[in-house]
Amino acid sequence: MIRFKAIAIASSTALTLSAGAISNAQAAEPIIIGGGSTTGVYYQVALHVCNLVNKHMGKKYNCVGRPALGSVFNINAVKRGLLDFGVAQSDRNSQAWNGEANWKKKGKIKELRSVFSAHPETVLLVARADSGIKSVADLKGKRVNIGNPGSGQRGNAKDVIRIYKLKGLRAQGLQQGQASRSLIDKKIQAFFYTVGNPSAAIEEPANSTAIRLIAINSAAIKKFVSSRPYYVMTTIPANTYKGVGYPVETYAVKATVVTSSKVPAQKVYDVVKTVFEHLDELKKAHKAFRILNPKDMMKGLTAPLHAGAAKYYKERGWMK
Repeated sequence: MIRFKAIAIASSTALTLSAGAISNAQAAEPIIIGGGSTTGVYYQVALHVCNLVNKHMGKKYNCVGRPALGSVFNINAVKRGLLDFGVAQSDRNSQAWNGEANWKKKGKIKELRSVFSAHPETVLLVARADSGIKSVADLKGKRVNIGNPGSGQRGNAKDVIRIYKLKGLRAQGLQQGQASRSLIDKKIQAFFYTVGNPSAAIEEPANSTAIRLIAINSAAIKKFVSSRPYYVMTTIPANTYKGVGYPVETYAVKATVVTSSKVPAQKVYDVVKTVFEHLDELKKAHKAFRILNPKDMMKGLTAPLHAGAAKYYKERGWMK
């Protein structure tokens, strides 16, 4: 009898504690941040920003970093209120705000707001070493992944193809995780990817088969880059990836975190404050974040700053 009573009391206590935990979880305001492929750095941005928010503001917010389809998808999802924040390339941020490229027909995203920039992202062309691809021109007739619809990398790949006047390319539209595996399995011979370095999406095939990184640095590319403030020429250092013992010149964008003007200012302020006041923790979370600093994180932001972000930056004296 006593035993049954003890079990009943324990069960009742467990239910009470469980109900309390559910109540606390329900009390926490949700935040959803959209990233990119699980093998890319966008997802790491979403994941680790949420880790910081949950660690330091877990009583107020329940933040979830989700894999997503990339820049275009994230910007559109932010507009529709499906995401609170999204990670997007700086060029897509600019195009969405100005009603260009993917947004030319439907018009500019008036609700789009910038929050902060993250790591620089290089436009990479990765090829199997046995593919015979040694330059962009060698892609003719080859099976090449240009990125899934809704990704920023697809736009970058199409720009490179247009600028190099390539024809006869056998373009694939795989998500990056599939593309990396397909390169290993010889289903494709190369892929474009816009990503922070080092990236697991390139380390995976580099550790399984011999690869080449192909330079994207023609005179036409450099002219294209110089006319757009959100692009910069850069060089991937030698030995960033296994078997690539030489530097590779290409161009880069910045990963930017964006939101909507409809997201409450306090929520954006809290996320921004958490990131910058615990930036050292974020920098240790992934190799691509090691170079983050406040000055650079306020560059490459075409859409206007969200009021919540601007409030924090003014408090820090970083803007007037």
